[in-house]
Amino acid sequence: MSTRKKALITWGGWSGHEPEQTGLIFKKILEEKGYEVVFTHNLKCYTDKKLMDSLDLIVPIWTMSKIKPKQWKGLKEAVANGCGLAGWHGGMCDSFRDNTEYQFMTGGQWVVHPGGVIDYTINITSDDPIVKGIKDFPIHSEQYYMHTDPGNEVLATTTFAGDQEGIDWIKGTVMPVIWKRTYGKARVFFASFGHTAEDFKLPETREIVTRGMLWASR
Repeated sequence: MSTRKKALITWGGWSGHEPEQTGLIFKKILEEKGYEVVFTHNLKCYTDKKLMDSLDLIVPIWTMSKIKPKQWKGLKEAVANGCGLAGWHGGMCDSFRDNTEYQFMTGGQWVVHPGGVIDYTINITSDDPIVKGIKDFPIHSEQYYMHTDPGNEVLATTTFAGDQEGIDWIKGTVMPVIWKRTYGKARVFFASFGHTAEDFKLPETREIVTRGMLWASR
């Protein structure tokens, strides 16, 4: 029996988030960390109980999609039983807008990104190992305004300037960017950056997501 950890990266949905390209970045990183990685362009994998039972980590990269009842059942059971879940941006927290149970699992849902791709700052607010040693940093990406679970352990935030698209009433709003949480027996990690592969050219973003995946993994 193999002692290697095993991860599933499943990608698809809206192509504007470059799900395959971003997935390949972290496929390589996980393999370098000794993981066996299943990299697949479908959600049917969630119905494969043998596969799901063998996993230590699931990395979902699906934006603006729908999940069938049997697929959701397979994903929910795997995570509730202890398989880690880790992801970023709309690939994890704008996947299945009509499935509120999925949003309860992930801890948040995208709502709007005023101005689209803009310059903003990510402020580290914790000394948790996932972000330890990383300083506040600027990023050119979508600044996600989200509905989030108050039970999340927030590791980083961003503050809205209120100067985009006339949405001035959110000026000063402090929004979680990075969090971790539990769901059932599992650990769940999320970062709201990662609009395209370009975001992961920043050493801070790659390092945070890598640490988050390793933390979430069973």
